[in-house]
Amino acid sequence: MQNRTVVKILLIFTLAFATSNLFAKESKKEGNEGEGDLKTEIKEFIDHHLQDSHDFTLFSDKEANKHYGFPLPVILWDNGLKLFSSSKFHHGETVAEVDGNYYKLYHSKIYKTDASGTINYDEDHHATNTKPLDFSITKNVVSILLIGLLMFFMFSRLAKSYKKNNGIPTGVGRFLEPLVLFVRDEIAIPNIGEKNYKRYMSFLLTVFFFIWLLNLLGMTPLAVNVTGNIAVTFALALITFLITNLTANKNYWGHIFWMPGVPTFMKVVLAPIELLGVFIKPFSLMIRLYANMTAGHVVIMSIIGMMFLFKSWIGSPLSFGLSFALSILELLVAALQAYIFTMLSALYFGMATEEAHH
Repeated sequence: MQNRTVVKILLIFTLAFATSNLFAKESKKEGNEGEGDLKTEIKEFIDHHLQDSHDFTLFSDKEANKHYGFPLPVILWDNGLKLFSSSKFHHGETVAEVDGNYYKLYHSKIYKTDASGTINYDEDHHATNTKPLDFSITKNVVSILLIGLLMFFMFSRLAKSYKKNNGIPTGVGRFLEPLVLFVRDEIAIPNIGEKNYKRYMSFLLTVFFFIWLLNLLGMTPLAVNVTGNIAVTFALALITFLITNLTANKNYWGHIFWMPGVPTFMKVVLAPIELLGVFIKPFSLMIRLYANMTAGHVVIMSIIGMMFLFKSWIGSPLSFGLSFALSILELLVAALQAYIFTMLSALYFGMATEEAHH
């Protein structure tokens, strides 16, 4: 009886698979060109998701050529301050005229042009038009401000609950307290030491929640990719670099420029290597966070795009299931990357403040 059941299941699966292949072949005959256009469209969508933008688009209807969202302020310095709304660009389709000057939004960058919106190129097909200094409030900047306000609200509520209830948190504080204690007891104290950890707790708590919440925001349908922007990770790594070296003691610099306990010849050899390591450490912080978050977004968006390429009842559900599983895994990665950045920062602070051992 069991053998018959297995045979039936195999026959049904074989028939379904053959039907699926026939359907796929017919679809191919009807439009190989359409598949190429679809691949290009998916690639453009992924590129658009990874890039910053001068407007906050929630979703678009390409058939009706409508975009639903809200514009953001454009702030340029071009022989004076130029302030206008990004709606003038109409998502890069039109040229913005401001005080007799013309500006065009091209590949998420603003170039100075003429009334016709001409973009000039060099031999490598790079735009050669003048780029004014851009201080605009972009989508990433809005996201950073929102997360900053959210963190201010959460921690102010936590402080008030401590004050009102004699050190017992209430409300949102019950969720935050275990995380704050985790950063203190599992990251700050083990890596910095009980003597000096309090000096760095404010930064460690800020960077942990900042990166974690931005990573979670990137998992939403808002298409925000702040921690996948290398300028943001560079700024975070630069702050860690400055704090490490501005608060370092003599023992730290002594181990870099004149390492104790080794022959003089080796001290001369090791000094430039150790000095190079001072810059490599924050560089690795920057690249690690940027590369991991960007790769996660690219993989998930690519697998979602495969649902539209397979056009079969087998391939599309498999792509959906795999993208769903990776999204759950990405939630873990969002917290893990915040933990790694905070832990390594604490480790560098601990190395900078470590006392000499006799």
